[in-house]
Amino acid sequence: MIRVEGVDAGYGKLQVLFDINFVAKPGEITAVLGPNGSGKSTLLKAIFGIAKVYRGSIYIHGEDITRLPTHERARRGVAYVSQVRNVFASLTVLENLRMAAYQLSQAEFEKRLDEVLYIVPLRETLRRPANELSGGWRQLVAIGMALVRRATVFMLDEPTAQLAPKMAEEVMAVVKKLRDASYTVVLVEQNVRKALEVADQVYLLVSGRVHWRGTPEELLKEKELGRIYLGLAAQ
Repeated sequence: MIRVEGVDAGYGKLQVLFDINFVAKPGEITAVLGPNGSGKSTLLKAIFGIAKVYRGSIYIHGEDITRLPTHERARRGVAYVSQVRNVFASLTVLENLRMAAYQLSQAEFEKRLDEVLYIVPLRETLRRPANELSGGWRQLVAIGMALVRRATVFMLDEPTAQLAPKMAEEVMAVVKKLRDASYTVVLVEQNVRKALEVADQVYLLVSGRVHWRGTPEELLKEKELGRIYLGLAAQ
């Protein structure tokens, strides 16, 4: 699981997050919602070691990783899947997956590949160059790359942004499969209703602070919160 305690974070001298307390558990999708500029992506980057943590602590599976470099966090099972530049465009899908599993033997890779393809529907695309794929399929390849290297924590930053509705549904179906396979999933998503359909827990960030947390059902009852910060029309 992920546990963030009292974290201030940002970039250089620019502080973006203030006193963040956050928990994401295995077997759950934790959605991070909020208006543009609220610090959603910065939270993921702080957990992954890209943004600078000025104060507070970050734990993965009970281990304090606050001062570990990004590659060490990845070795501990943390995966950050960004919206763009998330695959090797000149390689085939299979080569991308093999690159992610460079530490595995061929036999180990083939066994792991079967497990990955059970969750992510990439079998028909394995021989295709990644640069021929749509943005949605590249998202799925990036998730597959994290799975093949045995990630246990998946932080997905706007996975359905600018995707056609059918492809967005395909990506969200994979996100739900990750949850059902007992992985820890943190989802930053601008499509609020789509996020609320799949999430188990929700954090609402406003101006770099946790403004509210609870379940999707509880958030939908908070009509003013939804209207002011998430653009949800009252029903």
